[in-house]
Amino acid sequence: MKDVVAGIDIGGTNIIFGLVDKSGNVIAEDRLKTVEYPEIKDYISAQDTVLSRMLDENPDCRLTGLGVGAPNANYHKGTIELAPNLAWKGIVPLGAYLNEKIKVPVSVTNDANAAAMGEMIFGSAKGMKNFIVLTLGTGLGSGIVINGELVYGHTGFAGELGHTIIVHDGRECGCGRRGCSETYASASGLVRTVLNLLSERKENSSLRDIPPAELTSKRIVEEVQKGDKIAHEALNYTAEMLGLGIINAVTFSSPEAVFLFGGLVKAGELLLGPVRDYVDKNVMPIFRGSVKILPSGISESNAAVLGAAALAWNEQKK
Repeated sequence: MKDVVAGIDIGGTNIIFGLVDKSGNVIAEDRLKTVEYPEIKDYISAQDTVLSRMLDENPDCRLTGLGVGAPNANYHKGTIELAPNLAWKGIVPLGAYLNEKIKVPVSVTNDANAAAMGEMIFGSAKGMKNFIVLTLGTGLGSGIVINGELVYGHTGFAGELGHTIIVHDGRECGCGRRGCSETYASASGLVRTVLNLLSERKENSSLRDIPPAELTSKRIVEEVQKGDKIAHEALNYTAEMLGLGIINAVTFSSPEAVFLFGGLVKAGELLLGPVRDYVDKNVMPIFRGSVKILPSGISESNAAVLGAAALAWNEQKK
């Protein structure tokens, strides 16, 4: 009999989950549509049904735990709290509901913390005790590991580097404040920078041929590769703002490495090179040369499941 855990990633559109062994092999994977379960108890029943079927199809596997990555998740309480992109409003005791139905230990954290745990257990942070994972998507998520432990803080919500303010009275953020890091150093932040530059400048740019609603970070990076000046300037500005956030994080946590994850990281050295240069030039001298800035070592295709599964495996070590 092989012990496995279920890694579950809950997003606004999809719930992706899989059975994962101790080596990080995804034995089986499936998904549910989040919007089809506006009532939390209906989702719990559906999750139980699909997991039972997956285990029946893999009779040599024994389920020993569940790990869940979800927006606004509180590790201390096993709850999802006031998640704006989910139909489940208020404070949802997700961990308790899953444990009651599926009868195995359940651990819940936010998706960026799950990514950090996945990097530590299955990715490039193996053996590291101090590192940060930044997820560059629509927003900027972060998971911080210090002395081998994820940072949760007093409330369970610590480590929101995407909502540290880096520009006073800057861009409006979805959290209701202004100047948060994620409004500059993210895929959507890059798009906002391009739109600002296009409105302020008159020089030619192939980006002007793209309707604003169709402008994506992927398209912008493609134009950087073709030599578009505005695209290049926007990506460099994004790299500087990301570097500024990293400098601040290095000052309080002194990580061995910062891992970057998400679609924007596909820009490769076009992004990573300027970020490293900015950090090296502007970090406090005592930290210079002490931190590596690297792409994540986990494949994007199964990162969500592996991150959540790593949380469950880590809990079993305690």
